[in-house]
Amino acid sequence: MNENLFASFITPTMMGLPIVVLIIMLPSMLMTSSKRLISNRFHSFQQWLIKLIMKQMMLIHSPKGRTWSLMLVSLIMFIGSTNLLGLLPHTFTPTTQLSTNLGMAIPLWAGAVILGFRHKLKSSLAHFLPQGTPISLIPMLIIIETISLFIQPMALAVRLTANITAGHLLIHLIGGATLVLTSISTPTATITFIILALLTILEFAVALIQAYVFTLLVSLYLHDNT
Repeated sequence: MNENLFASFITPTMMGLPIVVLIIMLPSMLMTSSKRLISNRFHSFQQWLIKLIMKQMMLIHSPKGRTWSLMLVSLIMFIGSTNLLGLLPHTFTPTTQLSTNLGMAIPLWAGAVILGFRHKLKSSLAHFLPQGTPISLIPMLIIIETISLFIQPMALAVRLTANITAGHLLIHLIGGATLVLTSISTPTATITFIILALLTILEFAVALIQAYVFTLLVSLYLHDNT
């Protein structure tokens, strides 16, 4: 219990060098392609999942937006796998780092916005000033809409960071409490352990839901600009 509460969020190092790059690459190594004529169950499930995600994501997009299909599918698979990786004991979750999430959110948001200004300039500029706005409110609305536009990538990154970090902290606190209660009261420790098990199952769901929400919001930003 003397361990620092945020110790699990510190970037791991080996021989003084950060190994976060190797950790980020690990989930992608699990997504292998099959060279066999008949795929095994893992590859069949992987292909079915990718097709399902692509169908759901690309349903609302124009042909120009569908060119991002590979990017969006890769994004949701990467975030989902890294979130699940962090639930294993003695592992590190890259998505608990705000810098990592900003590194994903800003380029994708910027690419969607630039695409909108390039191909739909009038429509993109119209978002800054809704039709029928009183003249006296025009400067204020332009400022508000500009701020809301630039806040989008920060909101994406903070939402993912906060949800994953909060879940890990809860598991850490309840796990520590269960360990202490084991020597004090066995029935209470049993109840706490059941709560911990249920919370862990919930965190598995949250890990996948947050990956879906992050990718869905990027997809909606893309839809608004294509």
